[in-house]
Amino acid sequence: MPHLSKLALSAVIATALAVPVFAGSHAGGPPPAVKARQSHMQLYLHNLIPMVQMIRGSADYDAERASAHAGNIAALSKLNQSSYWAPGTDSDAVAESNALPAIWENIPDVIAKANAMSEAAVALSASAGDGIDALRAGFTPLNNACNACHEDYQKPQE
Repeated sequence: MPHLSKLALSAVIATALAVPVFAGSHAGGPPPAVKARQSHMQLYLHNLIPMVQMIRGSADYDAERASAHAGNIAALSKLNQSSYWAPGTDSDAVAESNALPAIWENIPDVIAKANAMSEAAVALSASAGDGIDALRAGFTPLNNACNACHEDYQKPQE
């Protein structure tokens, strides 16, 4: 094997690691961007379910838990998610993806919907601990914001 400088060796390793991601080869499941956004959505769901249970009466209202879960959703909504939405990771290109190609065709609308969701999450975080009625009232705009994006940009579930 020829002698490679540290810089050249680093470049070779970086290229070898990057090729599967950019070439569309996804051994071991979907590409990292898809895994990241699916994990992020799972974290949203993990925090939404306890509040839905409180709203539906299948769990007792707990101001501390409601506040914690709403705060988590607000914090998650503020994370920079731009790397999750790499071109070529839509549902037409990656079988495990639920993101419709329309996302990349209408980025301004997607950003507006993400901002509306974040604003609703922050508002819910401020009121979730103020009683079940406040939780219900704050949850509705968040739910509507989530659904608005999913209706337009998520592959329908079979």
